[in-house]
Amino acid sequence: MKLNSHKIKSIIVITILILASLYSNAQSPVGAWERFYDDEDGNNIRSVVIFSEKFQSIVMYNAKTGEFIYSNGGTWELNGNMMTEKVEFDTANSERVGDELTFEVIITNNSLSIPDANWEFSKIDDGMPGELNGAWLMSGRYRNGEKQMRSTDRPRKTMKILSGTRFQWIAFDTEKKEFKGTGGGTYTTINGKYSEKIEFFSRDNSRVGMNLEFNYDIDKGNWIHKGKTSKGDPLHEIWVKRKK
Repeated sequence: MKLNSHKIKSIIVITILILASLYSNAQSPVGAWERFYDDEDGNNIRSVVIFSEKFQSIVMYNAKTGEFIYSNGGTWELNGNMMTEKVEFDTANSERVGDELTFEVIITNNSLSIPDANWEFSKIDDGMPGELNGAWLMSGRYRNGEKQMRSTDRPRKTMKILSGTRFQWIAFDTEKKEFKGTGGGTYTTINGKYSEKIEFFSRDNSRVGMNLEFNYDIDKGNWIHKGKTSKGDPLHEIWVKRKK
């Protein structure tokens, strides 16, 4: 059977596009990944890393009690198998803020490995199905019915990063190299209800295990978040997708 040059070129182009798509999907870290290990005292530690399109965070906490141990995060870039991260917060060493680190990662459909650290993470999700997956910055809130906005370009940020099923919020200041607090766990978005289950909370471990439900809406790209805090106080916040 003979194929004309036009058909051959079409087949080659389609093949290249399919291979490129498969390669791209296989190499993408976007989503949530987890790793379990035992520390020197025999405690089982859970480590969860969340990647949005440009930002990432990792947390380590006691898998049984939820006791917070450590977190860091910032921006990331992937070139082949080499990942470069710029640190924006580090709870163990604030002097690392601003540093850029480059290291090898090996990503398959179900695992993410960092050979230099001998770490291997298993995939939790790939950014689905959560409607809110991505990195968000708090841009305003309502106090006593009055709308108060704030710049998201300032060094002091409150960021919430979500995969398809996991979330972590972090408050930090890149200029002062200060970490303010973090918490996280699992979430769902169903029929306008955003529900969280807290698995770790750096400021107060007694919050671990709490289930919180909020009303949410996306209005002109803004995430409107309304309900009550873990203390029971009224909450009405505005979040915007982080771009830089």
